[in-house]
Amino acid sequence: MAWEKRLITARKRSTGLAAAAGALGGVLALTALGGTSHAATGGNEAGSHPAAQAPAAQAPAQDASDARVKITPGQAAYNIGINAPVEVTVSDGKLTKVTMTAVATGTEVPGTLSADGTSWKPNGPLERATRYQIAAEAEDAQARPVTQNATITTASPANDFIGHLSPEDGSTVGVGMPVRIDFDKAIGDKAAVASEIHVSSSSGQKVVGHWLNDHRLDFRPENYWKPGSTVTVKLDLHGTQKTVTFKIGRSQISTVDAATKQMTVVRDGKTIKTIPISSGSPEHPTYNGQMVISEKFRQVHMNAATVDLKEKDGKPSYDIKAVPHAMRLTDSGTFIHGNYWGADSVFGKVNTSHGCVGLKDVRGGGDHNQPAAWFFDNSLTGDVVTVKNSQDTTALAPDNGLSDWNMPWSQWTAGDTTR
Repeated sequence: MAWEKRLITARKRSTGLAAAAGALGGVLALTALGGTSHAATGGNEAGSHPAAQAPAAQAPAQDASDARVKITPGQAAYNIGINAPVEVTVSDGKLTKVTMTAVATGTEVPGTLSADGTSWKPNGPLERATRYQIAAEAEDAQARPVTQNATITTASPANDFIGHLSPEDGSTVGVGMPVRIDFDKAIGDKAAVASEIHVSSSSGQKVVGHWLNDHRLDFRPENYWKPGSTVTVKLDLHGTQKTVTFKIGRSQISTVDAATKQMTVVRDGKTIKTIPISSGSPEHPTYNGQMVISEKFRQVHMNAATVDLKEKDGKPSYDIKAVPHAMRLTDSGTFIHGNYWGADSVFGKVNTSHGCVGLKDVRGGGDHNQPAAWFFDNSLTGDVVTVKNSQDTTALAPDNGLSDWNMPWSQWTAGDTTR
């Protein structure tokens, strides 16, 4: 069997102020067989379930900008040619800032803004096998801002693939964080790829890998990682070895009861707080199941157009540009976040959202005494948030975010990559 050199980069989840894709760490070598290009999505795709990417109250659009930013080729595009058209454009406004950065190195790509301020392009060809983050800001005629972000990956040499590993080396995460490796191409010889990746825990827990689809390989133990343990990922690649380690922090498991409209936060086996919440309405119920915090944003822009929720006039059902204390629970867009537009009588009393879980907050998120601020400040990526008693009947797909724990262990080990 002929082996080709591959690349794998360490994925870092964002904790920034805008909803940008996660930064990536250093480049590692990996060997295996490649396949066709692919832009990975979770099993519960955005738009296929109304609980995705919606703020936790049915608020009208608030000072929404008329400007609309488009990034070509689009979020999560893989296998992009180094000379392929990459462009940022805006309608009904002007671009005020555009940055394009090679995520692994932090190198900014030079680009040119058009004279009329409506488009931006890089000045030259891109690097091969490189993941880029594009962040664009624009304003409409009333100076109302809007942001847009995308992460794209350029094509590697023939027969190569790129893999993105999370969590990052040296990080401390919650007990629910699986090891996740996403590949830009479908993997044909899965056993060959998996044989070069070994995951272990200082706790002695057995760790098993499972291919969630042709592009994604995750590793986890039967039960959540032991608090205080260290997880080691070793890649032994034809003489080139790379080791990534991350630590498991304290155990924090929060349970959202959609029936009682309360969230119970349990740390190291003891209840430390109960928080009134508002989850998905009967028309848009929140997923039931075990979800894991994958990203944290101090503020994030939420627009109903991302999940095709529109009013009769074609405008999005909501457009809130600065939702505070937002933490991602699924790739399809479910968040637990601050809600400053809902009345006090909502929390603990009524489920009003399009599927997210809302906690009381203030505009701008500046009051650290608010429930949403407390939960944000006391949460790690990798912490578990379980939702129960929701009216939703959709099975939460294990590859929708970090929802691995919803697959029974017997099914998980049936695809054991160590065999």
